[in-house]
Amino acid sequence: MDGGNQEFPVGRRWPDCPGADEILGCGSKGDIRAWPGQASLCENASYAPLGLSHFPVAPKGFRPGLYSGAASRLGITICLPLVVRSFSSHTDSGGPHVLPKNVRNRASSAIFHGAIKPMGQTLTATIPPATDTRFFGHPRGLATLFFTEMWERYSYYGTRALLILYMTAATVHGGLGFSVVKAGSIYGFYTAMVYLLGMPGGWIADRIIGQRRAVLYGGILISVGNLCLASPSITAFYAGLALLMMGTGLLKPNVSTIVGQLYSPEDRRRDAAFSIFYMGINVGALVSPLICGWVGEKINWRLGFAVSALGMVAGLTQYLLSGSKLLGEAGLHPSSTGDLERDQRQKRSGSLVIAGFLFVIVVLAVLASRGVISITAETISNALGWVLIALAAAVFSWMILGKGWSLQERKRAGAIAVLFIASAIFWAVYEQAGSSLTLFAERNTNRHLFALLGLHHGEDFLYPASWFQFVQPAFVLILAPIFAWLWIRLGSREPSYPSKFSLGLLFVGFGFLVMVPAARGTNVSPHWLNVSYFLSVMGEMCLSPVGLSAMTKLAPSRAQGFVMGVWFLSIGTGNWMAGKAGSLYETVPLPTLFGIGAAVAIAATVLLAILVKPTKKLMGGVS
Repeated sequence: MDGGNQEFPVGRRWPDCPGADEILGCGSKGDIRAWPGQASLCENASYAPLGLSHFPVAPKGFRPGLYSGAASRLGITICLPLVVRSFSSHTDSGGPHVLPKNVRNRASSAIFHGAIKPMGQTLTATIPPATDTRFFGHPRGLATLFFTEMWERYSYYGTRALLILYMTAATVHGGLGFSVVKAGSIYGFYTAMVYLLGMPGGWIADRIIGQRRAVLYGGILISVGNLCLASPSITAFYAGLALLMMGTGLLKPNVSTIVGQLYSPEDRRRDAAFSIFYMGINVGALVSPLICGWVGEKINWRLGFAVSALGMVAGLTQYLLSGSKLLGEAGLHPSSTGDLERDQRQKRSGSLVIAGFLFVIVVLAVLASRGVISITAETISNALGWVLIALAAAVFSWMILGKGWSLQERKRAGAIAVLFIASAIFWAVYEQAGSSLTLFAERNTNRHLFALLGLHHGEDFLYPASWFQFVQPAFVLILAPIFAWLWIRLGSREPSYPSKFSLGLLFVGFGFLVMVPAARGTNVSPHWLNVSYFLSVMGEMCLSPVGLSAMTKLAPSRAQGFVMGVWFLSIGTGNWMAGKAGSLYETVPLPTLFGIGAAVAIAATVLLAILVKPTKKLMGGVS
């Protein structure tokens, strides 16, 4: 970098920078410093690999009134009257210079927010994600997202482990005393909406607040929601579920999107990053049933939900402390259409829609609480099923047939639709771990410690039924590195995304087929469930982390958050079906209930295997 202090007065052309007719007040060549790790706006200028903008420092004798149109052509951004020091090799004045605020470019405002310090502080540059290998060969920001998601999943799975057991427990034992039909309907509605709201959560982040703020606001709502569940009030219980739905809808899709934004599309570390990220999910899911389940079942149900809330508070704390330093530009700003006025209209209309939706929900809740209208859990759950079908049809009709999409984007939307259906079926079977299989663990499984060891038992320790929900995450932690190694080992023979989805459906189908003979007995060995969970996790390794990666590659760059929300919509649809299956626990013979789940998954395996080649063509080279 040239350290000279040659002055470039107003109106003179900047050398080596084609396309910039004149530079007004950018100072000397030595005054310019690069923002590391980004592509250059002026490719021939070795001193300016800035990407979004140059980094202007006010030169000696700078006059704000002259700093005008030429700066905007270069994309220079100044969001506030900033005070910086000159970086040239020598400064005559030695003092700060004030940059004007009349030039704005929202797309690169974070460069200044993140880089320029208050007067008297030094400017520190972060390591760009492309060259950052401080976290197991990955950007250090991945660690921030890893722990944010780990604690969010701790909170979610701690609540899920207790929810259906708490609702069906007798009131004399501190539960709500709901019937299995009602509890299953509420469980299915809650777990479906947690993921369904990921779609508007992704849209809000894309268009209004950005992914980073969406994660923050979502974490706050989740923390408050779990504290509401800890309240003895039934009104607070339902309010807590609503806050959990909205909070997870904001946080879940957007934290995954930020992971993808840490890497360029060509960065081969992306798939491995999602595997590491997925490990964080399962570390949280592993620990929470043991802690929250024990506290809830053995001490107090509501205290178990409070312990769950503590996890999200811990995740938010580390996110706030490290996110701004380590995540760079990833997720910091909403996407832009390129038209500032259109962006503002979208923000206003989106905000009005959100406010209207919340207003309708509050009005309905008030009317139902006062008996003006009758709303039952079963009615709401059944209505949600139709909403899910209509919503999926509308989304894919728009993505495939709507205006504004290129031919390649339409084809890839068709591929996403195929993977969407496969994902929904997979999760409809897999997520019965929290509904029908949890009830099976409580009512039909020998939970004495010696039985787990294959020994006869007396009055030994009876462990909580919720502890079975730690088995799946444990298998994930064991199998995830094996599958990560396997995909790399296979090299060019690695199965395509559709092929992996087909394998996932096959394994989960076998997992439920195992439960058919076990369902004919009572007080059965816990290893029936353990084998079923092992096979299900084999399927999960073929589908879930792969699906996250596939969505980030297939999604148009301007709609990544939205498409990630579509992915979670498929999981929400599966969760709704899993809840409906749980509500049938006492009305349908268990061998039939489990047999249907196995048959549907295996049939979907065969169908998807037939569609592998057509789906790969629709993906347009994504692999």
